[in-house]
Amino acid sequence: MGIFDNFILNLPEVESPKQKKQPFNDRLKWTLSVLILFFIMGLVPLWPLGPSTLQQFQYLSIILGAEFGSLISLGIGPIVTGSIILQLLQGAGMLKLDLSTHEGKRRYQGIQKLMSILFVIFEAAIYVFMGGISTPDKIGSTAVVGVVKTQLQLLLVFELFLGGMIVLFMDEIVSKWGFGSGISLFIAAGISKAIFLQLFSFMDQNRFFPWEAGFNWEQIIGHIGRIIVSLLNANYVEVGLSLVTIAATVVVFLLAVYAQAMKVEIPLSFGRIRGHGIRWPLQFIYTSNIPVILVASLFATLQLWVRLLQNWMGGKLIPILGGYEGANAVGLVSVLNGPNLVNALLTNGGDWGQVVPVLGQSLVYILLMVGGSVLFSLFWVQTSGLDAESLAKQIMSSGLQVPGFRQDKRILERMLNRYILPLTVMGAITVGALAAFADLMGALSRGTGILLTVMIIYKLYEDIAREHMLDMNPMMKKFMGK
Repeated sequence: MGIFDNFILNLPEVESPKQKKQPFNDRLKWTLSVLILFFIMGLVPLWPLGPSTLQQFQYLSIILGAEFGSLISLGIGPIVTGSIILQLLQGAGMLKLDLSTHEGKRRYQGIQKLMSILFVIFEAAIYVFMGGISTPDKIGSTAVVGVVKTQLQLLLVFELFLGGMIVLFMDEIVSKWGFGSGISLFIAAGISKAIFLQLFSFMDQNRFFPWEAGFNWEQIIGHIGRIIVSLLNANYVEVGLSLVTIAATVVVFLLAVYAQAMKVEIPLSFGRIRGHGIRWPLQFIYTSNIPVILVASLFATLQLWVRLLQNWMGGKLIPILGGYEGANAVGLVSVLNGPNLVNALLTNGGDWGQVVPVLGQSLVYILLMVGGSVLFSLFWVQTSGLDAESLAKQIMSSGLQVPGFRQDKRILERMLNRYILPLTVMGAITVGALAAFADLMGALSRGTGILLTVMIIYKLYEDIAREHMLDMNPMMKKFMGK
């Protein structure tokens, strides 16, 4: 084993539990503890913190599981970026690892962790030194310049690095000791919080409450309060926009649950027990929410980097990529953020000169979301053990076989290949189109967020019901319908 292999296989990691199957209550405690710590870290501000140009990207921070200006400003960005690059290298054949062996999987996981750590360092430095997160001009009466400014910037980089590493290890804790993955948990937690605030908050856009001086009722954040205020002011266009937003959220929720529940059942029989068999389920959305997480995180990261590059270039637009003029994106980067199509139709009325460009941008956004989802789905199947060969081994180890055929892995693998590739592609197209539709309809948390949350929670529900229905406490068992 080479020096590099020794290094990546001995990186710091969370110890795996000694028990093969953890009790339900223990896994629940670990998951809730990590979730509480994640929310607490989001309330811990960086110091010293000056004006941040990243505050306008609140939606992107939700997708990245981040809270800009806090200890978790990086969120899951470094983990996802490292995972995307590694999948692309493996899929393109530039990195050749045999993921069918235990040693190959260990090397893959070690390289993935190393890349995540490197991206934590890289993104922390980029955020600070390119002006995304900056130091204040003064601390008290002392001007922050020269060596003092550099020292404070290094302090901010260290704080971001510390927060990024804690998130990395919290993801490992959830994966090994809790339910699901930390990445999914952090995304679902951040989006759920955002949806609640966007629906029920009575703060205005300047974060003032009604009893504070300067509060503006016309800029209230929560859609429930906005509907009430708009009705009192006879502003029926604003009422319509809020009602469409809530309706789109409900529609996306129902469609996501329905699509997640669809499955194909393959008939299999027990080789040693004649006349007995089962149906092995394959989910229609075969790779679950992973493709949308990767695509949405990639788009969010690209938009953040464009903004940082623009800061570094003195506010000038970047050739080809474009940039931001105030809060509006221009150039190529504008197509990475789906427009609110309903808002454009209602506010512009019959002015097709304003509507047609939005329709064109919407079409490009749909194609990017669908194409990206298919691409990452194909890569994910190959790198996560969901391919026909890996699944055939799992089924064979359970003593199952194809009815009417001898117990041969090649036969089972050929049959699975007829299902897995179509399900991978069709499921990815469905989830990508649904996410794009939700964004264009202006659903709460930009649509993609609520789609991710529904799918994450539904997957978590299935995992808990399947693995721990026997050792749940009575109240939880009743809630899960078991």
